[in-house]
Amino acid sequence: MLNKYIEELKNKKEIYLRIKVFPNSSKTKIKEIKIDNIENKDVETLIFNIKAQAEKNKANQELMKFLSKEFNVLEKDVSIISGASSRIKLIKIKI
Repeated sequence: MLNKYIEELKNKKEIYLRIKVFPNSSKTKIKEIKIDNIENKDVETLIFNIKAQAEKNKANQELMKFLSKEFNVLEKDVSIISGASSRIKLIKIKI
């Protein structure tokens, strides 16, 4: 499901992802890709289930670890640009 974004990262060397997380799930995984209309523009939102709880930054850390593995980058190359304490986050991944 992430192949399109992995290819984009290879080509552009950095990408931004809009992610909505649902912590306290049974497993960390991407659930679906949803199209949201924001300011009359269609924006892709990746919906993730996160196994970790949403306390003490555990869910964010789990998300960063998952994304670094999926995109084959170091954890330090995955950062939360906005939404660290929100369900909806803007993530930057670079190589």
